[in-house]
Amino acid sequence: MGELEIQSLAVFCGSSAGKDPVYIEQATAFGKLLAENEITLVYGGAQVGCMGAVANACLQAGGRVIGVIPKKLQNVEIAHDKLSELYVVDTMHERKALMAEHADAFVALPGGAGTLEEWFEVFTWIQLDYHQKPCSLLNVADFFNPLLAMLDHTIEQGFMAEAYRDLFIVEKEPQALLERLKGYRHQHVSKWTENG
Repeated sequence: MGELEIQSLAVFCGSSAGKDPVYIEQATAFGKLLAENEITLVYGGAQVGCMGAVANACLQAGGRVIGVIPKKLQNVEIAHDKLSELYVVDTMHERKALMAEHADAFVALPGGAGTLEEWFEVFTWIQLDYHQKPCSLLNVADFFNPLLAMLDHTIEQGFMAEAYRDLFIVEKEPQALLERLKGYRHQHVSKWTENG
């Protein structure tokens, strides 16, 4: 079995810029990298914050960008009007389902509760074998370290199998993350082996 062919990648990230300029810098670098590798960016459809940065960088480098945004957030997150495709849906559930449908892999960049919720949903789905697409975190400036510590704590306390740690990829640099995603080999872990 060869490298995973990633033609599209769903990116979950903040509609805010964050306090440290490195968040926008790395979102920009990631968007450019996707375009250079001819990987379609699938994201939440906004033109603000890290969301806007990743989309703009991908577009400016000649990449293809698919946005999915709920009607309610069109004016709040400010829907991007220069995307390759923009889907306007009714609910957040539809947004996430359509993004997942269009993506071959998933990555979270720094963001807030929405970013974490979106990533945890696809991570839960891979645990339950609803998909076999790689899930990953771009750990910009160690942003996700507290989250990784929490996941380790859930393992230590017996709420998550240690093998699930191998179901997601963590890297600090965009290029390293992309290489890991391309080299991903899915390892099935039975959710019910230990807990019955």
